[in-house]
Amino acid sequence: MAKKHIAIVAGWGMVLALSCTGASGDDAPDGGGDNPADGGDEDGDDAGVSGDGDGDGDGDGGDGDGDGDGDGPPDGGSEGPSDGGAVDSGPSGDGDGDGDGDGDGDGDGDGDGDGDGPTVVEQCFSDLGGGAGAGPVYDAYGPVVGAQCFGTAHQAISGIERVVFLGDSVTVGTLPAGSGDYYRNLLADDLAAAFGLDAPGAVWRSGLTGSAGQVNSGDFWSCAKSGAHSKDLLIEDNQIGTCFPPAVRDQTTLVVMTMGGNNIASMAAAGTDGVPVDTLYQYIDQFSGQVRDAVEWMLDPNNVPGTTYIVMGNLWEFTDGTGDIASCPAASLGGLSPWDDPDELAGLMYAANEAYMDIATSTGIDLVFMLEQFCGHGYKNDDPAAPCYRGANTPRWFDYSCIHPNVEGHAMLRDMFGAVIGLP
Repeated sequence: MAKKHIAIVAGWGMVLALSCTGASGDDAPDGGGDNPADGGDEDGDDAGVSGDGDGDGDGDGGDGDGDGDGDGPPDGGSEGPSDGGAVDSGPSGDGDGDGDGDGDGDGDGDGDGDGDGPTVVEQCFSDLGGGAGAGPVYDAYGPVVGAQCFGTAHQAISGIERVVFLGDSVTVGTLPAGSGDYYRNLLADDLAAAFGLDAPGAVWRSGLTGSAGQVNSGDFWSCAKSGAHSKDLLIEDNQIGTCFPPAVRDQTTLVVMTMGGNNIASMAAAGTDGVPVDTLYQYIDQFSGQVRDAVEWMLDPNNVPGTTYIVMGNLWEFTDGTGDIASCPAASLGGLSPWDDPDELAGLMYAANEAYMDIATSTGIDLVFMLEQFCGHGYKNDDPAAPCYRGANTPRWFDYSCIHPNVEGHAMLRDMFGAVIGLP
């Protein structure tokens, strides 16, 4: 189930979140118990046993020579190999098990002694930390993060024969941006050039009716609709059924998707109407489960014989980590009102994004860090106390609707999805 965040302790630069899963402390998504925060081990070997600090990942006790091979020091000390290895002929070690001279004994080279290497936040978002917010804790799920920190890097996408866009109004595109500015259309041109595809025509590129002007044009399909919720992927509107007709299911397909923003908006409105927070966590389980079902359906070769790659955005918000819904003047028009405890709303957001990361890592699809990259570009972008404050004159990437990207935001989405897909 979604992790319930019960305390928010530090900023983006030092993410600490206390959570309970309703299960044993070993309840990592892959069953490995590989994160110290959830009762797992610290040696990086994913074996679910206590760490040995030697850096070789075998859990058998270190030899202290600094090279991680377990064969003892070559520097005049007693050799005494603990694991039966040969006498070391290499350079002197520092005794930490990783050979990098940091002396912390954990084998990951980051000097903190925890054996797990840098966290996602430390790797990508350590410069965001001006306030008292926190962010999703992804590390228990074991994501592989791309070099540009725009998202994960779980797939080697190649040989694309057609592209499918699914989701909501973020992907459809909305005014005041013009169709030429929609990330869907910008990315379609990039993908057509990269994979030698037939580009879509002008009617497909339109979004004025709340969906693309036509479902299919060239090698591109779009079944995204404004106002869509997670249930519309497979159940009610059945976007997937429309965009995966049997005749094309053997083609190598790239799916680009944004879904869940309307679920989050419904959840936020329900909270201000008095729905208990525990019930809202259950709602996260429900809608993220519908997203998982959709992803697994598309990846199942019994349904889609051709190879399917999926790149999905995570769930952003416009308050820059503050939970201050009133920061966007139009929020009330969409039925959103300030929460008495903004930290509760923030905790729900983090839990939903962790659920999306769980989907990505357990199915092997990729997740785009929309939340993290747009944090600081919302309606508290000029507030130095906001957790994601990026400095004076930082541009806003959301339009007047609060929840949709403006022209600059669409351009950033094009770059982010393109980078995660692997475009140059």
